Amino acid sequence: MKQLTPLSDTQSQRDERRIPIDRVGVRALRYPMQIRDKAREVQHTIATSTLTVDLPHHFKGTHMSRFVEVLNEFGPELHVDNIHTILRELTQRLHSVSAHVDFEFPYFLTKKAPVTGSPGMMDYTARFSATLEKDVIDFVVTVIVPVTTLCPCSKAISVHGAHNQRGQVTFSVRFSEPIWIEDLIRLVEESASSELYSLLKRPDEKAVTERAYENPVFVEDLVRNIALRSNAVPEITWYRVEAENFESIHNHNAYALIEHRKE
Repeated sequence: MKQLTPLSDTQSQRDERRIPIDRVGVRALRYPMQIRDKAREVQHTIATSTLTVDLPHHFKGTHMSRFVEVLNEFGPELHVDNIHTILRELTQRLHSVSAHVDFEFPYFLTKKAPVTGSPGMMDYTARFSATLEKDVIDFVVTVIVPVTTLCPCSKAISVHGAHNQRGQVTFSVRFSEPIWIEDLIRLVEESASSELYSLLKRPDEKAVTERAYENPVFVEDLVRNIALRSNAVPEITWYRVEAENFESIHNHNAYALIEHRKE
């Protein structure tokens, strides 16, 4: 068997600039993933991943291949329960103090239209963000939920109708006990003028339009409604909610944010 010639390990060479790097690694790495599904037990999806570690000042670079190796060791499909182990493996393999991973993925729910009951698949975006630092793991779940909002001011001053638009809520939580992605989505949708559907027949369209008209919310109302509901969920220990309305009669968007850690 032919013996391989040793190759230079450039990444491990000493760097004389003495500047540590907070995070270095790989981004936009797609990987199959299993997610707990409240209705069907497991949902299979594809996550877009970011894996990073800190780099001490004396190393020239990190070993990018090791990030992919660690991920691949958990088989052809990653499960959320493996995330903690991945963080620890990254710190050990790359001789780092801290590690961070992000897994962002589409998440699908079957939703029935409000009047006809016609089923349709609604897609949302979810994200798991986890950090290991000084042997402490921080885990944040984020859902990005599209909603409908109708302007209270427009309704109050208009003889006919009111302007409405699609909005987007980015809702991140830390928690003391596991919490369902579906429940976070539901909390957001109940805080808006109306939720969205993928399939609506005419009776459904009428119902959704009238529901929004009877429930106008400013972007400020939207984040406050979500905050109020979050305060009532004991498992949620911290939340950050951002709402952005893609205004239908302005060339700018309306935006609001609330961040709160429970005592």
